[in-house]
Amino acid sequence: MLTLNRPKVLNSINLPLVSRVAELYEEWEKDEHVKCILTKGAGRVFSAGGDLRMFYSIGKRDESWKEVVYKKYWLDYHIHTFKKPIVAFWHGLVMGGGAGLTVACKFRIATEKTIFSLPEAAIGYHTDCAASYYLPRLKGHFGTYLAITGARLTGAEVFVSGLATHFVPSQSLLDVEKRLVALDTGDVNAIKSTIDEFSIIPELDQQSVLNRLDLVEKIFSKDSIEEITAVLLAEMEDAHDEWLKDAAKALKRSSPLGLKQTFRSVSEGRNRTLADCLRVEYRVTLNALRATISNDFYEGMRATVIEKDNSPTWNPATLPEVTSEKLDLVFQPFKEEDELQLPAEGKIPRWGGKYEHSQIR
Repeated sequence: MLTLNRPKVLNSINLPLVSRVAELYEEWEKDEHVKCILTKGAGRVFSAGGDLRMFYSIGKRDESWKEVVYKKYWLDYHIHTFKKPIVAFWHGLVMGGGAGLTVACKFRIATEKTIFSLPEAAIGYHTDCAASYYLPRLKGHFGTYLAITGARLTGAEVFVSGLATHFVPSQSLLDVEKRLVALDTGDVNAIKSTIDEFSIIPELDQQSVLNRLDLVEKIFSKDSIEEITAVLLAEMEDAHDEWLKDAAKALKRSSPLGLKQTFRSVSEGRNRTLADCLRVEYRVTLNALRATISNDFYEGMRATVIEKDNSPTWNPATLPEVTSEKLDLVFQPFKEEDELQLPAEGKIPRWGGKYEHSQIR
């Protein structure tokens, strides 16, 4: 049983948490007596994602944040390729890096209290932790919609969209946990059958975005943020739909850089391997923290988490100012020794490439 145990800060992810989870997962994968892992969050949420206060406090004075970034993406790769079944209890908030910790688990259980969101683009960042891999593999361009609007999904929507494998009423979660512990098996069919006993098919709200997938496809399948915005605004003139207004508001208040680097990352992720997606995300993250072309990530953290005035000043201020040349600087490869080291091509052992053994330190 793995429990994220920082309830006072919504189980946000910091270096000690990532380091401990990585140690345990390596130990448990190698231990023949461990057959299955259950993971949940302490308190009322699963995880609100990365600890932004930690990143903001370090800022640009040094690059000590590099260790937690490296270890998190390295861990995400190993979770995606983990050799034993993991059951994730997605109760309460499941956001950003918290989703990244579990979206590849064999079983992902949502409840009526689940709220799933990837709000990174809005604060001048980008959807990371393998989001550029799993989002474009959702139906159509629904993943693009989630990435650039930061929309919140209910538990029912998380299940119907395929992000969760099961929907279980929250009052039954403890019973599911007890049954799985008693089951004591790594047989995925037996685990699935047990969860199935408690699972139900939830009803979508009439206003759910999942009842508008044709419209999502019409708008979010375009080749640029500018085109998406234009089609979205045109649709708003023809229909009085609150969903359209909410999507337009989300794009308007978001960082132009955050929107463009997120869109590029997710769009190109359709044709990348998991390892390549994580390597690219690693580059974009380090460049965001280094403020290579903009201070937007720090400004977004300041406005939403630190001072909470919700009045960020973006620079670049408009979409046209975020040129292809600027984006190329964010995405360009590092020197080989500075890249994220993953055991994807067989050159590195399964649990090799650790931060402690890399040349990045």
